[in-house]
Amino acid sequence: MGQHHTFTPTAKDYGYTFGGAMPVATLRSGDTLSTYTEDCFGGAVTTVDDLPSQVCTMPYLNPVTGPFFIDDAEPGDTLAVHLLSLVPARTIGVSSTFPHFGALTSTTHTATLQPPLEERVWLYDIDAEAGVVRYRARNGDYTADLALEPMHGTVGVAPAGFEARSSITCDAHGGNMDTPQLRAGTTLYLGVNVHGAMLSLGDGHARQGHGEASGVAVEVAMHTTLAVEVIKGVPTRWPRIESDTAIMSVGCARPLEDAFRISQHDLVGWTAELTGLDTLDAYQLVAQAGTAPVGNVCDPNYTMLACLPKPLLRGATVYDGAHQRLRATPQAAAPGIGAR
Repeated sequence: MGQHHTFTPTAKDYGYTFGGAMPVATLRSGDTLSTYTEDCFGGAVTTVDDLPSQVCTMPYLNPVTGPFFIDDAEPGDTLAVHLLSLVPARTIGVSSTFPHFGALTSTTHTATLQPPLEERVWLYDIDAEAGVVRYRARNGDYTADLALEPMHGTVGVAPAGFEARSSITCDAHGGNMDTPQLRAGTTLYLGVNVHGAMLSLGDGHARQGHGEASGVAVEVAMHTTLAVEVIKGVPTRWPRIESDTAIMSVGCARPLEDAFRISQHDLVGWTAELTGLDTLDAYQLVAQAGTAPVGNVCDPNYTMLACLPKPLLRGATVYDGAHQRLRATPQAAAPGIGAR
């Protein structure tokens, strides 16, 4: 059993890139970490009158906590990050529409002569005891209780080639993947590109619909406890996720069909490797039994997942059982870490 660490970030500890930053702390394979992450607005939006374009300083959006140096992680290894616990750090979540941002408006990539969408803020009451997030329409008396499903929109390591990538986007290093699958009980596998991996995380969501169509989920600061393991000598080209019931490959790209192809291609190869099927047999199995949840269709790169139920793997061991080992990690600390 590894060591448990508690890291409470200060303002200087938040980053806005993956790569190009010095580590804030060191972890070792088998260690656990309890930490705090700010919401994508840096906590600046607290009322419906706090328009992000007015209260946030561009481009300082989507802060991440880290990076954490992972001892003994080297290029060619895989870093397993298991999310043990995600607890919203506030009782209010925030969402918004942004001018020229989101799936149903013109953007810098898809320019049209339409006026931008109105910038509007919604506040959501988070009732952790009841397990609900309460939606309220801004115009009218419509309300709805939605399931509280905490997740991290952004988890990643430093990219390859000495690059620094904005925390707003995603790619082979992970980053702003915005998939609801990054929730407690799942393990994220990331290929290590630099000495120490340099793990960062942030962008907590109380919940998010698939696709994050408006560009903004129910954003909230998060208390997170995670466990890490270095899988030596095993490369991972694209992010992968394992739950108790499925394996998932992640593709990040534009256009969306390229993100789809990346995720499907990786899952077919992964399935063939785990089952011993040849490529076309694995392709046929994934084509008929797989699912393809959308992560986001609003960030600089889009995210698609390709998922296959684990029973179809006929008991094959995934990453030498890392998910099962990390799933059994005792939680050494309760939530309660706050930002300074």
